[in-house]
Amino acid sequence: MQKRVVFRSWWLPYLLVLPQIAVTLVFFIWPAYQALETSFYIEDAFGFSRNFVGLENFRALFNDPGYLRSFWTTLVFGVSVTFLSMSIALALAVCANRVIRSATTYRTFLIWPYAVAPALAGVIWFFMMNPSLGIIAYWLESLFGYDWNHYVNGREALIMVIIAAAWKQISYNFLFFLAGMQSIPKSMIEAAAIDGASPTRRFWTIVFPLLSPTTFFLLVVNLVYAFFDTFAIIHATTSGGPADATSILVYRVYSTGFVGQDYGSSAAQSVILMGIVIVMTVIQFRYVERRVNY
Repeated sequence: MQKRVVFRSWWLPYLLVLPQIAVTLVFFIWPAYQALETSFYIEDAFGFSRNFVGLENFRALFNDPGYLRSFWTTLVFGVSVTFLSMSIALALAVCANRVIRSATTYRTFLIWPYAVAPALAGVIWFFMMNPSLGIIAYWLESLFGYDWNHYVNGREALIMVIIAAAWKQISYNFLFFLAGMQSIPKSMIEAAAIDGASPTRRFWTIVFPLLSPTTFFLLVVNLVYAFFDTFAIIHATTSGGPADATSILVYRVYSTGFVGQDYGSSAAQSVILMGIVIVMTVIQFRYVERRVNY
């Protein structure tokens, strides 16, 4: 029989959640309201005056070919980063879950990259793939005869930031996948092995289905990461170039507002981006979660 917790004072429950409510209001609700309000105005560069224009900022955005192109760039970037980081992390977690010598040291080295700042992660890959002195660019040219130059090739620049962003997130995904695998009863794996199931079959029929809650959680987290938390990587490496080839939606919000000083358009872009993330999250919880086995 479960006991119901009863507070002696009616105000005590509200007092306990007051810090979280205050943080949510100050850092989430209020900025979101400010962005929504600003999106209906055109302001001067110094913020001294503004004119109400209604939906004109949104109408101008959807008539801008560059902004519409950034939607496709963001989609490719987000899906690629999510798939690459989660698949590599899952493969590493499978290897680390085995009983091997120095397993703790091996896991520690895999976790370390998560402590690297996003801007530093971008700079690391920027130098490694630099066409003049990067070791990866040198290998591509010496082994395959491929002349790598992300300064002028937009596709190569997008590949570089995808790799940098995925590398930064692998350690985070690895931690959750490894924890999920270690929570699976060994008796189930041993029973399948006794029945003659191969390691590959055991993984796809037992391990991976039992990891579905972890996979679903990481899917949501990685998509939000790719849409919002990769600004520093792009800003430190390509600054959205060349020719806006790596200008995803979150970076375009910055470049429009802080560089172009068009605050109304920047606010409208942030509102659209926030709406996209909300819709994606609702779709994932509405449809994808149905395939999750808890």
